[in-house]
Amino acid sequence: MSHEFELARAWFLSGRRVDMGELAEALSISRATLHRRVGSRDRLLGEILWSLSSASITRLWPSCVGRGAAGVADFVSGYVRFANESPPFRDFLRREPERALRLLTTRASVCQQRTTARLSDLLAGEVAAGRLDPPLPVPDLAYLLVRIGESFVYTDVITGDAPDAEKAHAAVTALLT
Repeated sequence: MSHEFELARAWFLSGRRVDMGELAEALSISRATLHRRVGSRDRLLGEILWSLSSASITRLWPSCVGRGAAGVADFVSGYVRFANESPPFRDFLRREPERALRLLTTRASVCQQRTTARLSDLLAGEVAAGRLDPPLPVPDLAYLLVRIGESFVYTDVITGDAPDAEKAHAAVTALLT
């Protein structure tokens, strides 16, 4: 990872807003150079968010209770719990809700694309092992499960209700059993 990315990620994790002008100044480079190296602010934030999501996914699956439908439900609710209990993530969501939703919940976002791809691989493994009979084609199911998870992460921004990992668990269980 680049020095630019590492500093921006450290700022994000500390709850500091990632401002491209301040970041360029801290790195003693021009904004144009920063933009050439990391892309737009949205691109940089998307990569930071993905780095956190990817690490969470890597830790979560091995620790899930069971496999098959139960393991997938545990995985999705664990992912929701991780997002809901992450102070830097919640700070970002409160500070910039429209940007956060755009970066995290649209098909164009690196986070949603990569999370869906990782979940699709996980589901395909469960199907191949005979532990899961998917109600939809695996890519569609992965996308739907990501959207279910998002629904219970961003509930406060969308409806004003409290985010709830247990509701995500119940929804995934209902879908898969």
